[in-house]
Amino acid sequence: MKKHRKSSIPVAAETRRSPTAIATDDRQHLLRLIRQGEHEQQDFKYKVMDAEKLARSVSAFANTSGGRLLIGVRDDGHISGVRSEEEIFMMHAAAFKWCRPQSDIKFETLYAEGKTVVIATVPPSVRKPVCALDDDGRPKAYVRIADENIVASPVHLSIWRMEASPKGQTMTFGDEERTILTTLADHPGLTLNRLVRMTRINRRQVVDTLARLIRFGLVVMQHAEQQFLFYETTDER
Repeated sequence: MKKHRKSSIPVAAETRRSPTAIATDDRQHLLRLIRQGEHEQQDFKYKVMDAEKLARSVSAFANTSGGRLLIGVRDDGHISGVRSEEEIFMMHAAAFKWCRPQSDIKFETLYAEGKTVVIATVPPSVRKPVCALDDDGRPKAYVRIADENIVASPVHLSIWRMEASPKGQTMTFGDEERTILTTLADHPGLTLNRLVRMTRINRRQVVDTLARLIRFGLVVMQHAEQQFLFYETTDER
């Protein structure tokens, strides 16, 4: 009887990265993110002191284009480090206890310069608005503009309601639409309150009409000097 020889084909050894290589990769990745600074989709947090306040950042990212929080990084980009388990617990509380509806969130732990940094990534929500609860348990929606979390305008809320409607939205031109567009053409950069006063149209109707005009690209909304301003799209700002 013939004896079968064992195969002599070499088996590739499992590639394992050393702790030093992992730390080097983490540091390089983290430094690349820090060099971007704070912007619409990135925020630095020295540490998580208050899950309730952190929920505002979760709300703002979820209602805009998504974003990430670098927890354990100071505003100047200095890596201070955190206790990862405590920070992740607080972030979970911010996303699931202090947000309505609950927001998805993904955590990544990086190690650099002997310190731990937690990256919490918040995707854009398909169910807007995601609201943060205030001290009294009242929901308040935020949007992310540049590197700030801003309370959403009533027009944002109206736009999100329309986007969520299964019926879709049609654009009709009546007296209200023409009055609002004419007023914005003559007086660009009006606040919602001034536009209501100048057109003498019911506030709720102005809000919903602006939302429709924005969705159809006829009006734009900008944030400046702590307030939202409205312009006719053809106006040169």
